[in-house]
Amino acid sequence: MSTEPRPAVSPSGLVLPITPLAESGTEMPVVLRSPSRTKPPRHWIDLSVDERVEAVKEMGLPGFRARQISDHVFVRHELDPQQWTDLPKAARTPIAETWFPELLTEVSRQSCDNGTTVKTLWRLHGGSLVESVLMHYRATRHSSARTTLCISSQAGCGMACPFCATGQGGIQRNMSTAEIVAQVLAADQLLASGQVPGAERVSNIVFMGMGEPMANYRSVMAAVRTFIAPAPNGIGMSARGITVSTVGLVPRIKAFTEEGIPATLAVSLHAPDDELRDELIPANRRWKVDELLDAAWEYAHRTGRRVSIEYALMRDINDQADRAAALARQIRRRGDWTWAHVNLIPLNPTPGSRWTASRPEDQDAFVTTLERWMIPVTVRDTRGSEIDGACGQLAARGRAEGMGA
Repeated sequence: MSTEPRPAVSPSGLVLPITPLAESGTEMPVVLRSPSRTKPPRHWIDLSVDERVEAVKEMGLPGFRARQISDHVFVRHELDPQQWTDLPKAARTPIAETWFPELLTEVSRQSCDNGTTVKTLWRLHGGSLVESVLMHYRATRHSSARTTLCISSQAGCGMACPFCATGQGGIQRNMSTAEIVAQVLAADQLLASGQVPGAERVSNIVFMGMGEPMANYRSVMAAVRTFIAPAPNGIGMSARGITVSTVGLVPRIKAFTEEGIPATLAVSLHAPDDELRDELIPANRRWKVDELLDAAWEYAHRTGRRVSIEYALMRDINDQADRAAALARQIRRRGDWTWAHVNLIPLNPTPGSRWTASRPEDQDAFVTTLERWMIPVTVRDTRGSEIDGACGQLAARGRAEGMGA
């Protein structure tokens, strides 16, 4: 990409940074297909209900043992068969060795917000590092208490967004369904131990950790089905408590629409115009803003679930009031019902980044503009800035310190 100065205003009349956002020679390619790297052996969580029954029968056990095993995993959140005293002692070791390989090894854990925010760094099979963040929100006059877990779906990310620590680290591999689900089971174990004040179980799951969920579609969808499957075949959560995010892989959004699962779709938009979004989200060069928002609108129309438009405010880059108006026009022209909600995210800058959070007055002007257009908008309650809170920061530091691959 050229570093020559360019017009300060785009053809659509919106302000552009004077120089490209990615430094010359540093742009990374968008990778939609994960490299073929070592994945863990199949785990009990990876199996379908019928496959679990066949698995125990092949070990010479009656079929009802499959339900017992699943009860330990999905109801009690116990992953060590050696501790399952309701199974024959002679069967525990074969079960452990065959269907319960170690999925996640805790590398480090950090907490803040009086213990209600916990960020964990995990090592996967093969050495890759991923993160999950647990956030408990106490009840207020306007909302009930909730406990949200932000989970990873890939080790690294292939979307190459220049402002994202994970994207700049590149993609290592897709996570398996079991590795994705295990993050939730581990969080519920932590909550059961009483280490997070006021929290009991994970009530909400957001696929907003490391990776592009739609680029690992098969494993992510299998994990979602496991989350919502009634116990003991799954965790038994409400689909309405699950949010799947994407930077805009339109074919996968269309496939997600056909799944018929009433989860929330979150679109990481960050700019309403192609001129700027091409640089912030390189995948936009393949699927433009109009095509993306059309697919998002169709998801909302078909499922009846309001789409969340994620928008990280970056000082002097995408936080102008004119750009807020352009975003409002994009939403309103697709329907005057509240099919979309804008979730503004004050940027959590990474070390050495050229991007930082918007000035308070610019953030306020952005919000006011959207409200003037009667667009539902909230500013995210940011957490974790003091514990390497931005996605990918903890894993990047772990790799630098030799904790993983």
